[in-house]
Amino acid sequence: MLAIRRALLARGADVVVATHGGTHARVLDAEQVPYEIFGTRMDDARSRTFVRMGAGMGPPTQSMWSDEEILAYARDEARFFREHDVAVAVTGFTLTALLSTRLAGIPLVTEHAGSLVPPVWERGMLEPFLTPPMPGVRHLPRFARRWVANLGAHRTKLYCGGFNRVAKELGVEGVPSFAALLLGDLTLVTDTPDVLGIPAAALEAWRPRGPGYRPATRLRYAGPIYAELDRPVPERVTEFLAGRRPTVYVAITSSEANEVRAVVGALRGCGARILVAATVHDLRDLSSENVLVEGVLPSHRIMPHVDLAVTAGGQGSVQCAMAAGTPLIVIPLQPEQDFNGQILERHGAGRRITMARAGTPDLAALTGEMLSSSRHREAAKRIQRSYAACDGPGRAADAVLSLLA
Repeated sequence: MLAIRRALLARGADVVVATHGGTHARVLDAEQVPYEIFGTRMDDARSRTFVRMGAGMGPPTQSMWSDEEILAYARDEARFFREHDVAVAVTGFTLTALLSTRLAGIPLVTEHAGSLVPPVWERGMLEPFLTPPMPGVRHLPRFARRWVANLGAHRTKLYCGGFNRVAKELGVEGVPSFAALLLGDLTLVTDTPDVLGIPAAALEAWRPRGPGYRPATRLRYAGPIYAELDRPVPERVTEFLAGRRPTVYVAITSSEANEVRAVVGALRGCGARILVAATVHDLRDLSSENVLVEGVLPSHRIMPHVDLAVTAGGQGSVQCAMAAGTPLIVIPLQPEQDFNGQILERHGAGRRITMARAGTPDLAALTGEMLSSSRHREAAKRIQRSYAACDGPGRAADAVLSLLA
């Protein structure tokens, strides 16, 4: 969001920022970005609960927010839009905006689907998910799991219940499927055609067919968009990165502390130095001669100086790594992250492993294999060249402004 905001401001747009609060609001403070809070501010405890209840991790019968929260946030967001004369809303996973923008009568632009958009499954591009979102699927043979993966998120209503109950109360359009939960009126696809594998003309000509989609949904390539936090690398991190042994960067930010602990514990056996971005987790006890734990780090300044990164595979961390030409191990916690890992595997720039295996010697073995081979870095460098030729935030800003025309 910060990257898109900067690009919009550079084009002379009038931009206002608002948030539910939570973990990363402090980044807005550090960047001196003025913002308002919608409704009741999410504190750290609520943010941790939200991560546990997130898509792919929490029970699929819930909506991550309670019905009361969805209703309160939707009304407050719509009020904000009206008071500030907002003409278009841009969001990253503030899903209540699906209802508040309808209430305010303005279009919604999203980018949080990453590359997992309808043309992908309509073309049968998905490989079996490491952790299938539907129970029982993991026991099927591979060809059947692949077929299920490509059935499409528009065929399921996972996580939609609360949104539709509140939509009915508000008298606005509901959310017909899990796919619709991730798509705006305009969905920015944050990749390049040669990396994703779908020509721009074909992707942008896509139109919703049949039930499961909001009729207004459109797609447009933007390109890579990831955080470039305007903060220095701490001196102790710079000194740590100057070590002679290979360095692995662990940045599994939208996760629970015990998951990060398990990953770092497993990586100790690979013989590399480990830099950990702990964000809100208190992981100082993991520190040792070969493990350095920090809070929120400017990853775009870290990635070029490490030999391998380990993340959950969200679009931001994947693209930040690829923009630096750094190979990646993806530990996906939900389907979008899994597909990002699949793209890397297709190009040879990364590998996937389940969280269950990431806490075992399997992770150290995979890390050692990737550090000992140059082919993953060479593949990441090829993606780096594709990304370097594309101004993702600028293209996103142009797409947003095109709606105002």
